Amino acid sequence: MREVIDSEEFIAKHKQIVAENPECANSHYHLGVAAMRQGKLDEAVSYFEEAIANSGRMFEAWVNLGYIYFKRGELEKVAEANKRAIEIEPRYARGYANLGFAYLQMGRTDEAIEALEKAIELNPDIVQAWNNLANAYMQKDDVDKAIEIGEKLVRMAPNFGLAHNNLAFAYYTKGIYHKAVEHVDLAIKHGFQVHPQFLELLEPYRKNEG
Repeated sequence: MREVIDSEEFIAKHKQIVAENPECANSHYHLGVAAMRQGKLDEAVSYFEEAIANSGRMFEAWVNLGYIYFKRGELEKVAEANKRAIEIEPRYARGYANLGFAYLQMGRTDEAIEALEKAIELNPDIVQAWNNLANAYMQKDDVDKAIEIGEKLVRMAPNFGLAHNNLAFAYYTKGIYHKAVEHVDLAIKHGFQVHPQFLELLEPYRKNEG
């Protein structure tokens, strides 16, 4: 039976280990994860920093710090934390995906594309990396490339409403309105809340059923 990572018993056990062995990186890491899940982000940061200080291999602690920095809106720190993670573990696809997302949010488009393409090379199944890569090409005004990636993504993850929405916007930008309507409807079908203004823009391009 697996332990519940934020249970009182689990936390007490690892606090005891840390009390007896203050340099136990694994227990600091586990306590950091537990604190993060409980929303105690300052406490989590302290535990992750202790884990990193006591082990040179704590790439997951860096990734979790990146998540906390993102929650705080500190994008430069998000990027730095994930860079540290992939320095430790160069084949950690999630670190590249997170780094690419941070760069995308900062408008550092070429760096975002490089990181996201590396994430996909290492793990082609990270759908969010594909989605962010399509967004990066839209940010770069390369609509054709964004459509190519978006089509690949919706074939891979046909129920991913956000991907259909973004592909619809790319088609709208390209002036291929029937495809925009098709994918916005698929976005809605799969639970994505499409912006009302975008739906209004597409309304004239719907075929008159009457």
